[in-house]
Amino acid sequence: MRKLLISVALSASLSACSSINIDKDTWDFFGDAIPNSLEKLPFVYRPQIIQGNLITQDNVNQLRPGMHKKQVQLVMGTALIQDIFHDNRWDYYYGMGIGHIELEKRLTLYFEDDLLVRIVGDYQPLPPIQGEGALKNQETIISVPDWQPPRRTLFEEVLNVVGLEDEDAEADQEAVEEEIQEHAPVETGGGSAP
Repeated sequence: MRKLLISVALSASLSACSSINIDKDTWDFFGDAIPNSLEKLPFVYRPQIIQGNLITQDNVNQLRPGMHKKQVQLVMGTALIQDIFHDNRWDYYYGMGIGHIELEKRLTLYFEDDLLVRIVGDYQPLPPIQGEGALKNQETIISVPDWQPPRRTLFEEVLNVVGLEDEDAEADQEAVEEEIQEHAPVETGGGSAP
């Protein structure tokens, strides 16, 4: 009798759930509430998830237009998706995270006559720094932040407020400000020299 009552109550509650109209946002919020709360518990094991082929910038830098499919496969590995209906397209996917996928990278390679013609995705080949194919006349631009004098300590600030600041400290501060003025870039006017 008990089993019959439990099955009747369960079937009634399940049939009532199908008649409730819940929009997608509400369902996503409440449907993910339990898994999201379980992820935050301190002693719940969350496995590391790694899926697909590892895609690195170094591997993509080795790709060149005109490479044969075999050469591309040697560099990148076997594509995760090689569709029989799209034989000239290889899709590489890499996803990783703890408990769920947090980082996703995609790369799609297109071929014509078994030769690489186009690369689309999160990575693009970069030119080499040295050697054949390197950019010529590269200018190295280094941005150096403006120098700021060291901040006074709390003790030095208190001495300054009370008026007991050391004269040497004031002289040092003035010397630092003069040095800053000496090394500051000189702005020239917009006119041309005769």
